[in-house]
Amino acid sequence: MDYLPCVEIEPQEQAQSSVIWLHGLGANGHDFEPIVPELGISTKSVRFIFPHAPSIPVSINNGMRMPAWYDISNLDLEKKIDQPQLEKSAEEIGKLILRENERGILSKNIIIAGFSQGGAVGYEVALSYKDSLAGLVALSTYFPTKNTVKYSVENKSIPVFIGHGNQDQMVSAELGIEAHRHLQDRSYPVEYHSYEVGHGVNLEEIKDIGIWINKALDLE
Repeated sequence: MDYLPCVEIEPQEQAQSSVIWLHGLGANGHDFEPIVPELGISTKSVRFIFPHAPSIPVSINNGMRMPAWYDISNLDLEKKIDQPQLEKSAEEIGKLILRENERGILSKNIIIAGFSQGGAVGYEVALSYKDSLAGLVALSTYFPTKNTVKYSVENKSIPVFIGHGNQDQMVSAELGIEAHRHLQDRSYPVEYHSYEVGHGVNLEEIKDIGIWINKALDLE
């Protein structure tokens, strides 16, 4: 089976759990690699996987090729995306989950995390996956497939951490709030966290994510 190329950070001991973390538009798997030591979690048994999105033409950037999980043709994000591409990217992340299973990591010990475009794919992956996952971290993102995703019974109670900058001019905080409200209405255990930052993360958010991952993976 072919897999997306990834940056991987192996734990000090045999891996017992994994975090698969998707970058945003125009970035790559190295983007969030430096924050791992800042999370404040036990890295003795947690493998971090940062896949690289394929390079594709992106319409809002005049067709320039760049790493992207799907094409965006208009800044009205939820209405002008290439949904088949998003769903294909979700399938590719599903393959990485299966590879972790083959390497001895149970799905219930795998967290899906994503920033911006990566978070949109994360929603699609985690909420439709047919085996229970440990959690979903959705950062500075939105949920464009909320009305089309095939919600799985296995992940109907997956814990979700939503983090968003209240000064975000790329992806409005209202879109994060809307995703939070939607998941609340479907009775998911979801948390919304707001931060004094633009389209990015700050140290406070990184610390909160680490605390949440510790809890979700029962590392405390």
